[in-house]
Amino acid sequence: MTFTNPNEQVIFGYLKEAKRIAVVGMSDKDTRSSFLVARELQKAGYEIVPVNPVLAGQKILGETVYASLSEIPGHIDLVDIFRRSEFLPDLAREFLTIDADVFWAQQGIYNDEAAEILIGSGHQKIVMDRCTKVELMRMSWQN
Repeated sequence: MTFTNPNEQVIFGYLKEAKRIAVVGMSDKDTRSSFLVARELQKAGYEIVPVNPVLAGQKILGETVYASLSEIPGHIDLVDIFRRSEFLPDLAREFLTIDADVFWAQQGIYNDEAAEILIGSGHQKIVMDRCTKVELMRMSWQN
């Protein structure tokens, strides 16, 4: 199976519907992509929930860091992943155990096995190898 992203309008729909975004692999270094993207998402009005086991319990951008997706209380609209592609299958399995809507792997991150796990479990809202910040900007240009 080769995964194909949904069309642009579907991706924009995911971003329009989302309010609360878990950022997996969130860094506390302000020069890292995960920090920069999360900061822009926060500025755009999203609630971000940082996920990083090394920084669990600390605060990044004013938000408490969780060790894993399964430790986050409440509903997550979108899981934005900044981990290497080989970690996606395990993250897909964990994603299926929580109350979340969209599985999103950042630009350069892609794994067919993860897509198979999600689709095989009936989950269809998947985006890989796309940047949430870039897609948010593209969406704003079209409005």
